Amino acid sequence: MTRKRRRLWLLLLCGLGLGSATALALTAFQDNLVFFRSPSDIARAAPPPGRAFRLGGLVEAGSLERRTSPDGRPDIRFTITDGPSAVTVAYAGVLPDLFREGQGVVTLGTLGPDGIFRASEVLARHDETYMPPEVADALKKTGHWNPTEGPPPPANTWNTLNTSKPTHIPNG
Repeated sequence: MTRKRRRLWLLLLCGLGLGSATALALTAFQDNLVFFRSPSDIARAAPPPGRAFRLGGLVEAGSLERRTSPDGRPDIRFTITDGPSAVTVAYAGVLPDLFREGQGVVTLGTLGPDGIFRASEVLARHDETYMPPEVADALKKTGHWNPTEGPPPPANTWNTLNTSKPTHIPNG
């Protein structure tokens, strides 16, 4: 084999090895990616059962229910809305201090077959001016906030986002 041909084979093997390593890394990360969805996204196309994702929007005014489970842990239910759609969230744990009705929230969890989002983590916004980028984008897409008109409206004005019934995903 000539030197030129050996160099070509070496280059080919290095390219094949790099491509294989990239494919393996992407395959490994695929299961660990957590996507953000708004209630409207879920109403359009429900994610596969058991798939973890972030659900964000505004906590619907008057939707917060605090209970205690039989084992003594807090059992909390509330509704997240983006205006056109809403999803009921069940969370077993202590809510963050900044959690309020009418304010932005991002939750991490899975959607159950009954259409209830089972949150394993609840993140509240930092102060009255902060809004997670994903929530701001979802509000812009649904037309509830136009960034050219200034910052998002204060949380206490979002009480008009009450929906008569949360949009639940049908079984199947």
